[in-house]
Amino acid sequence: MDKEPITLNGLNKLKEELVFLKEKKRPEIVAAIAEARSHGDLKENAEYHAAKEEQSHNEGRITEINDIIARANVIDVTKLNNEGKVIFGSTVYLEDLDTGENINYKIVGRDEADLKQKLIFFQSPIGKGLIGKNKSDLVEVNTPSGSKNFEIKDVKYI
Repeated sequence: MDKEPITLNGLNKLKEELVFLKEKKRPEIVAAIAEARSHGDLKENAEYHAAKEEQSHNEGRITEINDIIARANVIDVTKLNNEGKVIFGSTVYLEDLDTGENINYKIVGRDEADLKQKLIFFQSPIGKGLIGKNKSDLVEVNTPSGSKNFEIKDVKYI
């Protein structure tokens, strides 16, 4: 069983989701199943089948989160030596040399990655291209949408 790197924030979000699924969602689903059962014939009871399917999804996600937590290798970048190097968990401030746009990404684990929130998976093309580089480095990254050129303006461990 491989350890999966995760930020402290990512682990806390998973734990919050787990509590929600177990303590709020699970009882709601059980109540919905009981309600649907009270309506009689289960063969043609769409509410019952929908509630059972939702229960299956919920329990699957609970199992998945428990597995992620069991494999979690928490990396707290605030406790690491800041040398200006891009590492897992660091926030990288970039200038896109092709567009002049300034962007920043936090390098995170698979389960935390969310491009809309500027959280990129460390194994993604951009993540792989940035890890190990230093502040002021020029980086070329091959992405599915083509080659991108960046200058690393700053690296923070927050």
